[in-house]
Amino acid sequence: MKPAEIAAFRDRLLALRAELIAAGDVPFESLRDDAVSKVDEDAAPLTEMNQVIASRRNRERVASLNRISDALHRISDDPESFGLCEGCDEPIPEGRLLLLPHVRLCAGCQAEEENEVTAGRSRRHLTDYV
Repeated sequence: MKPAEIAAFRDRLLALRAELIAAGDVPFESLRDDAVSKVDEDAAPLTEMNQVIASRRNRERVASLNRISDALHRISDDPESFGLCEGCDEPIPEGRLLLLPHVRLCAGCQAEEENEVTAGRSRRHLTDYV
């Protein structure tokens, strides 16, 4: 990959990181109304669901920031290897890098890795959705 292309991906990663940082964490709703000091039993299931969703979004945001940080380190430490799949050492297609500049695997290796993770799971668990 040419230095100008790497610089463009670095700029894209920095912009994505700034966007995620500016967005901040998704706030959590409280189950209790401080004025009444008791739980509204009708609203509790919805509030709990919203808390789970907010928590998941916050975890995903942190994971994305970590992936972006890793990609920026790869660019600064070894720019020649940026854009190469860590699984097969083949170039990651430019379209994939444009959509996900922080990826470290090509689509084929990514699919293999995901299949290995889910190989022993024939049944879904409640924790899969949290």
